[in-house]
Amino acid sequence: MKKSKFSESQIIKILSQQESGQSVSDICREHGISQGTFYSWKSKYSGMEVSQLK
Repeated sequence: MKKSKFSESQIIKILSQQESGQSVSDICREHGISQGTFYSWKSKYSGMEVSQLK
């Protein structure tokens, strides 16, 4: 499997942008990811905080 160019803490910060009211399409465009990637991250990391990763 290909290694992600984003760390897990970066992914959680990207997902938190959507919780603060930014649209998914804007977030994906800003970070260069697809909406499919965004939603797969959301299903994997939803509700997590950076402190809960380890």
